[in-house]
Amino acid sequence: MHIRRSLRRSRAGVTLLSLAALLVSGCSADEPASSAGSTAVAALAALPRATPSALSPYYRQKLSWRDCGVPGFRCATMKAPLDYAEPGAGDIRLAVARKKATGPGKRLGSLLVNPGGPGGSAVGYLQQYAGVGYPAGVRARYDMVAVDPRGVARSEPVECLDGRAMDAYTQTDTTPDDQQERTRLVDAYKKFAEGCGAHAPKLLRHVSTVEAARDMDLLRAVLGDRRLTYLGASYGTFLGATYAGLFPDRVGRLVLDGAMDPSLPARRLNLDQTAGFETAFRSFARDCVQHSDCPLGGGAKGATPARVGADLKAFFRRLDAHPIPTGDQDGRKLGEALATTGVIAAMYDESTWEQLREALTSAIKENDGAGLLALSDGYYERGPEGRYANLMAANAAVNCLDLPTAFGTPEQVEKALPSFEKASPVFGEGLAWASLNCAYWPVGPTGVPHRIEAEGAAPIVVVGTTRDPATPYPWARSLASQLASGRLLTYESDGHTAYGRGSVCIDSAINAYLLHGTPPAKGKRCS
Repeated sequence: MHIRRSLRRSRAGVTLLSLAALLVSGCSADEPASSAGSTAVAALAALPRATPSALSPYYRQKLSWRDCGVPGFRCATMKAPLDYAEPGAGDIRLAVARKKATGPGKRLGSLLVNPGGPGGSAVGYLQQYAGVGYPAGVRARYDMVAVDPRGVARSEPVECLDGRAMDAYTQTDTTPDDQQERTRLVDAYKKFAEGCGAHAPKLLRHVSTVEAARDMDLLRAVLGDRRLTYLGASYGTFLGATYAGLFPDRVGRLVLDGAMDPSLPARRLNLDQTAGFETAFRSFARDCVQHSDCPLGGGAKGATPARVGADLKAFFRRLDAHPIPTGDQDGRKLGEALATTGVIAAMYDESTWEQLREALTSAIKENDGAGLLALSDGYYERGPEGRYANLMAANAAVNCLDLPTAFGTPEQVEKALPSFEKASPVFGEGLAWASLNCAYWPVGPTGVPHRIEAEGAAPIVVVGTTRDPATPYPWARSLASQLASGRLLTYESDGHTAYGRGSVCIDSAINAYLLHGTPPAKGKRCS
């Protein structure tokens, strides 16, 4: 599935794409011993009574906090068992960052945040946005905390291909016109998968969402919190819901924003998301034709979304045959694959629609693909020097482990093409073929679709945006109904996720829950 861009499209979204990574490895000076000692005592009190003896050393560990090189933040490394079924078989080291509560007011504990992906750096999100951009009242009362999930960013990252090979991979045509192009696409998926398997075959078996959720419980205990307070976005909602299912009695205040539905198989998730991107594109199309600079719809104000979509598809077909220059120093041209990714990237936040209009105008009317290439590079987290973050590698590693593949063969994709193209005339074909990526993964899946009820958990707030492209609103409704203590909060708007995107109604409801424990009223809707 293509949840991977979940992480960027909160208010932090577009800004984060342009910020340089802040390295946790630059840590130095130790935190004062008195603080470390009090944390250790609290951690012992938070140790779950049912913890198997083999896991006790992990739950009782003391974190050595160090300076991160980022003002106000401290960093540490937490050990977790690589394999929870065999805790003595080796460790994995997870990067943790924290910003202490700023006060005034009574400290409420730790607020763990995760921006989604899977594959998004929670530490980067904390340092670049949550730790400085969440409401001051929340940051005053909570220690803001993040851990990069196993296999992600600073936590023993999964790696697959180098920059040049990744460039070739991202330019592979995902709308094959003949057998030769189909074979080329399959070969690209195989090469990517083989690269991941060659790098760390043992790690690939242990980057599941269940294991990441268990890591969060270790961190909760080590921080001295009896219950977990957590805000997860997009895929981060699946991580949070998984935690609630595993440890319902340890659930504190959980906010799941831009929710996934854990009960759906991969093919249904991909089909639903394809429809979600079509919904978002139609909103963009209706907005685009209200502007004189819209290069789609024949320049007719009020042109239908179908006409705009047809024009965009025709543009994609031209690029498939004749890629256009971008001015890229590595010589990359804008073909159909990169152009489609650039358009999809802009669907996550309506604030990027103007940028998309300008990029499309430059490409269609001036034969300049630089704008769409920039959007695509931001989506893939490709830096100007040609290096990629490990987002795509980690995304595949987690998704392919969590669920059986959507399609096992190209023939299965071909049979499903009509349903995907019906869901989205613009993106359906490409997203159907992209769903084949797990078919050649070097390790088999360990998870299956399942309902999560978390019976006995404290209230869990599930947030859904009605025209969300990446996590369609029906998923939020479904997750809220599955959770025994779920409380649905609806945002009637465009874009991906809701918190921090400009709705006073949404932000006030979530802040009241985090600060006072008061969940939103049943059926609450905001716009």
